[in-house]
Amino acid sequence: MILTLVDYGAGNLASVERAFERLGARTRRARSAEELGEAEAIVLPGVGHFGAMARALNRGGFAESLGAAVDRGAALLGICLGLQMLFARSEEAAAESGLGWLGGEVRALPPSVKLPHMGWNQVRRVGTSVLLDGIAENAWFYFAHGYAAFEADEAAVAVCDYGATFAAAVERGRVAAVQFHPEKSGEAGAKVLRNFLEMTG
Repeated sequence: MILTLVDYGAGNLASVERAFERLGARTRRARSAEELGEAEAIVLPGVGHFGAMARALNRGGFAESLGAAVDRGAALLGICLGLQMLFARSEEAAAESGLGWLGGEVRALPPSVKLPHMGWNQVRRVGTSVLLDGIAENAWFYFAHGYAAFEADEAAVAVCDYGATFAAAVERGRVAAVQFHPEKSGEAGAKVLRNFLEMTG
């Protein structure tokens, strides 16, 4: 199976590609919504501003194509801003619409801690997780963000504590996402990516 990485004009595509290729996966980039038409396994990486990503996905037709792909059973992994995009709105750009697949809110991390949240932190499991299967409890992962998902309903399978408790990983059916960067998280991150590959079947 070939992994399809959504190339909406920004994001950390090259490092994600390399991480998957080290695991023996084949990847390709979808630079248009039409290229998602028959994708069976999709990666939605994201860095930067929620508003810019939301505008790019909506303007390019990616949002509709992603929804259609998930509806037909494609597996999807969101990374960092790709997790936040699964929600309807973000405080970072209240006028822009995310994908709206999950209930909850994306809000700024509290000013009581150094922002952005940059560096290694532990993840605490709160539910059964395909992505975190075989990974030690309280494993460390690399984060780089100033906004996060809160009240992520039953989809949250792991959380992180940094000024507040936010969703570090979410899963619903064949849709999964992580707030941390698995491609920068050493062996634990590689195991997350390997678990996603196994999830794709």
